[in-house]
Amino acid sequence: MQKRKLGNSGLEVSALGLGCMRMSFGDKPADKQEMIDFLRESVERGVTFFDTAEVYGPFTNEELVGEALEPFKGQVVIATKFGWKHGEKGPHPSIGPDSRPEQIKRVADASLKRLRVDVIDLFYQHRPDPNVPIEDVAGTVKDLIQAGKVKYFGLSESDADMIRRAHAVQPVTALQSEYSIWWRAIEENNVLSTCEELGIGLVPYSPLGRGYLTGKVDESTTYDSTDIRSRNPRFTAEAIKANRVVIDLLEKIGTEKGATPAQIALAWLLAQKPWIVPIPGSRRLERLDENNGAVEVALTPKDLNEIREAMSQITVVGDRY
Repeated sequence: MQKRKLGNSGLEVSALGLGCMRMSFGDKPADKQEMIDFLRESVERGVTFFDTAEVYGPFTNEELVGEALEPFKGQVVIATKFGWKHGEKGPHPSIGPDSRPEQIKRVADASLKRLRVDVIDLFYQHRPDPNVPIEDVAGTVKDLIQAGKVKYFGLSESDADMIRRAHAVQPVTALQSEYSIWWRAIEENNVLSTCEELGIGLVPYSPLGRGYLTGKVDESTTYDSTDIRSRNPRFTAEAIKANRVVIDLLEKIGTEKGATPAQIALAWLLAQKPWIVPIPGSRRLERLDENNGAVEVALTPKDLNEIREAMSQITVVGDRY
């Protein structure tokens, strides 16, 4: 597996990370031991960057990742997140954001235990909190870094102004935002250019459009009620059919390159900037191997122009949430 550095931070990770959320949250439940085995095998296959959050479960995903990766302590980078208000059963987005300094510190201590690590490699604010100045958030993570509990600071789905304000207090190592061939908002709202200017790495989540860009989804595909796609506007039968034109494009380029639609979608992201590290989610080794194969797919400037021109003529049907 090739390696990449997240911006100017010096934090080196595998060119493709692994989103772990669906191993225990947002999808049909998976067998825990199977997922532990899968995570350990992914390390053997060269993946060194793993993404989780306290809200996934809640808590169970961090516990899974912590148990699975404990034998590789010091060899892998684990990113987790804070920023949601806690209810009786723990944090949940429906309760609202909570990035108060005292809450961030409580989450850090709890995540350290669940992840079975001495320091959190990368600690993201999961979503902006309109009630807490971003300077206070960055300052709190700076304190945690100075205390040896966190190594690097990250943001998620933040706008350009917020990124700048946070970075002025504590350098931001990585921004996590949705970014893919069919969702490119960060190109238009100055977020991508701000990351480049400040030397911040970009970690795209949903780089395969929640699985749609693999080309394996059609109008007959159904999802379990536990799967977040069962409620996603882009996964209605009508949207799936209408958006098939995107898959046709990926298949066309893939045929020329000897690659799958998923590999073209990931290769497109990797070709945008050398400090971009996508984190596709996976629960099967064959899918992991397919995704990892994207790092070997070389897209030429001609290929990239063809994709961009074609996508500019396509209107994607359905909101992303």
